[in-house]
Amino acid sequence: MNDNTPIIVGAAQVLNRARTADDSLEPLAMMVRASRLAEEDTGAIGLLEKLQSVRVIRGMWSYANPAGYLAEQFGAVGAQTLGTLFGGNQNQAVLNRTAASILAGEMDLVLITGAENGNSATKARKVGRTIELTETPGEYDVVVGSQKPEHHDYEIEKGIRTAIQAYPMYENAIRHHRGETLEAHMQRVSALWSRFSEVAAENPNAWIRERVSAHDIATPSAVNRRISFPYTKLMNANMSVDMGAALIMSSVGRAKQLGIHRSKWVFPWAGAEGKDHFSASVRDNFYTSPGIRFVGGRVLELAGLTPDDLDHVDLYSCFPSAVQVAAAELGLSETRPLTVTGGLTFGGGPINNYVMHAIARIVELLRERPEARALVTANGGNLYKHAHGVYSGEPPAAPFRVDDLQKSIDALPSRVCLPEYRGEARVESYTVMFGAEGADIAHIACRTPAGERVWVNTQDGDVMQAMTEEEFCGRDVKIDVEGRIAFGG
Repeated sequence: MNDNTPIIVGAAQVLNRARTADDSLEPLAMMVRASRLAEEDTGAIGLLEKLQSVRVIRGMWSYANPAGYLAEQFGAVGAQTLGTLFGGNQNQAVLNRTAASILAGEMDLVLITGAENGNSATKARKVGRTIELTETPGEYDVVVGSQKPEHHDYEIEKGIRTAIQAYPMYENAIRHHRGETLEAHMQRVSALWSRFSEVAAENPNAWIRERVSAHDIATPSAVNRRISFPYTKLMNANMSVDMGAALIMSSVGRAKQLGIHRSKWVFPWAGAEGKDHFSASVRDNFYTSPGIRFVGGRVLELAGLTPDDLDHVDLYSCFPSAVQVAAAELGLSETRPLTVTGGLTFGGGPINNYVMHAIARIVELLRERPEARALVTANGGNLYKHAHGVYSGEPPAAPFRVDDLQKSIDALPSRVCLPEYRGEARVESYTVMFGAEGADIAHIACRTPAGERVWVNTQDGDVMQAMTEEEFCGRDVKIDVEGRIAFGG
């Protein structure tokens, strides 16, 4: 085996179940704790002071250079500091980058970490307090990632600015594309999410470890309010968590020098990355993802595997639509386990850092059964930025490789989105947004006879109610001179 072969040798997760604001931990404290636990996991005490690079995944916090602070705390003098821009894809993307650097001999001992404290921060806000953050002055040596608005200008003009507005649009389009009734669709999707809760119940580091029935997931209640049709709260990513994680990567040669036992090694086999067209406004439809299809197909090809060869799968699971689209594109049955954590609802959704928890769980599972093969998918933005990785407890047949599929994805046609339109059209998808008093507004994506896309809103109470009880996708509409929408059959 090439001594530069990249491996994961340490993994740890931290959950701070703060009952009150007094129990809070800032994200940096969780990163320190997770990193020391990951060092302990390797069995090589004193490893952290030998780090050549400290890499931190960007969170909702305002630290300037947390990687520099960590390197100083651990005595890793001269260690490179690396940070990322925003995106749930960054964990896998940074791991891919790190594996490639280790294989190239550029470094041989790296820490990757991240954390969020959404739970205790929320508790603090409710009592008028803020959680103080440690000052981490300076700048990263390297910043990776790309950053641009997550929504098209024409979406923003209609008030569409968040994931909770975009993903239910995909969900309703999936239902219509599959020809399901509203009732049958809800039964299928809530059953899928209930199976995720069952996985979380067996995951020692899941935030919610109680099994939740499909009925309870689908049924609005005082603790499971409607968010955006067809989603209840229990179909949304749970960001109210205090969670941190850390991974330690090395070369095989360095692991041998440090005396890290072979049973600790987990091998990244391959990685692939690529971005879909920028927003839903210009994609061909709301129920497919060419980016996932190209990236997922390539990473399996590089690993020499088929979907049936995978023993463990963790599909990025901010909302059920993301899982369904990915499963369809990758050729995975929805009835097989599609998460190893319980997903962002039950496993916990610490913003950009979820995938590090998924990889840490994969490490645990592959140590139990080294011959198994695992796929992890990461998603940033609204089904936009994709990074995938394949792992095993056994070494790969070929050296690690990561491919960028962007040219292939960019070559695909895009759809024209109009700022305004008057005339006949057809509903492509929609969602109804709910507030404390009930339905607030419906966002509707329409297709013109020429195939262009246009966004329309309505706040008609009767229409919004009907949208939650009848299929509106595929309906013919007319948009009048004032931009109001009237529905046909």
